[in-house]
Amino acid sequence: MKMHINGKWIDKDEKIEVKNPFNGEVIDTVPAGTPEDVKKAIDAAVEGYEINRNLPVHKRVDILLKAAELMRGRHEELSRTIATEGSKTIKEARGEVTRAINTITLSGEEAKRILGETIPFDSMPGAENRVGYYYRFPIGVIAAITPFNDPLNLVAHKLGPIIAGGNSVVLKPATVTPLSALKLGEILLDAGLPPKILNIVTGYGDVIGDAFVTDERVRMVTFTGGPEAGKEIIKKAGLKKIAMELGSNCPVIVMDDCDLEKAVESCVSGAFWAVGQNCIGVQRLYVQKNIYDTFEKKFVERTEKMKVGFQLDEDTDMGPMITEAEAKRVEEWIKEAVNAGGKLLTGGERKGSVVQPTVMKDVPKNCRLGHEEVFGPVVILYKIDNLDEAIKEANDVVYGLHAGIFTNDIKTAFKAIKEIDVGGIMINDSSDYRIDGMPFGGVKNSGLGREGIKFSLQEMTEPKVVCFNL
Repeated sequence: MKMHINGKWIDKDEKIEVKNPFNGEVIDTVPAGTPEDVKKAIDAAVEGYEINRNLPVHKRVDILLKAAELMRGRHEELSRTIATEGSKTIKEARGEVTRAINTITLSGEEAKRILGETIPFDSMPGAENRVGYYYRFPIGVIAAITPFNDPLNLVAHKLGPIIAGGNSVVLKPATVTPLSALKLGEILLDAGLPPKILNIVTGYGDVIGDAFVTDERVRMVTFTGGPEAGKEIIKKAGLKKIAMELGSNCPVIVMDDCDLEKAVESCVSGAFWAVGQNCIGVQRLYVQKNIYDTFEKKFVERTEKMKVGFQLDEDTDMGPMITEAEAKRVEEWIKEAVNAGGKLLTGGERKGSVVQPTVMKDVPKNCRLGHEEVFGPVVILYKIDNLDEAIKEANDVVYGLHAGIFTNDIKTAFKAIKEIDVGGIMINDSSDYRIDGMPFGGVKNSGLGREGIKFSLQEMTEPKVVCFNL
């Protein structure tokens, strides 16, 4: 496939191979973009901003809703693209396409609700003759950098509100999974989006990343990825808006009054969905001691029933990690935890890019598995005495994206809601629950700002005050 700059699909002699992570088969190539390509894309986006800011809202709405309709017609094609270039099983990929359609639909709907308010200027003595209001206006060119783990829906979460808000965009999709993003770009253009509004540059982050974030014409950088990369972007970006979703090491608390079967099923899914390459996936499970042994037994049994293999097989429950290098990293973290005294309950084996679903217990907190984001199919069980202990342990990391708690006691739930330091807490669900319309983001090293279409639009627009002196 080709990248899209200044209304043209551009190819280059230097290519990047896009490979199926299960078997290494080359499925396509994309151009290896350069900083000069990024500059040309930003040049075009400057013009694209002038076009989009002057488009009537109803035209933006029509484009986005038409794009969602086109996505429905290409549902299986998009699903197979996600599952072929990435780690998700075909069943998981179909779910992502459905969500991405919802994300683009929400963007069209929310374009009609970028609202302002009247301001009571006469609340200030001396301003009795003044009346006014504020409205929100687009901010300009936005650079969007997306990860591999949701190669369609996380792109939709950038492009949808950018377009809805009247901005323009230069997109850098993940190097290993660019095809889904390029197909979404095709669909938006087919839906009638003026071409200069959307520019997509494929390439290696260490080659073109700085060109995206340092250009002064870019007024906002929206990034989803790891915390170290996020911190580097913040250092280099200069005076512009920043939105960061930087991952987590999510805790889930299981109290002894909960529905145990529901907790087990939900947490197994939450731990191993998308091979654990999921910023809100379950990594740390704090289980009350009265039910710990039963929970551990059921959790391990359910994990061992998962079928692991080729992600395009209809009966596969969990596919490969995105690269063999990532699988080796997770294997190394598991060995480190075992050498430090952690106990392996099931899994831990690696073959190529496939890591078996892994359950551990008694992992020391100073191990990387205990305090960093593993971004792989590993979950750790801990035995806790009471809620206070569980909350203390849940908060004892530098992340704070999502958490979960299973309990049938409303007071227990509200104590956890108040005291766990996260951007979202799920009651009787694992941390791995999200709908695309809710505010999504974290505290501490988990990021800055909030996604979710309505909330992204607040980040991607600015208020302008209007005051009449009568």
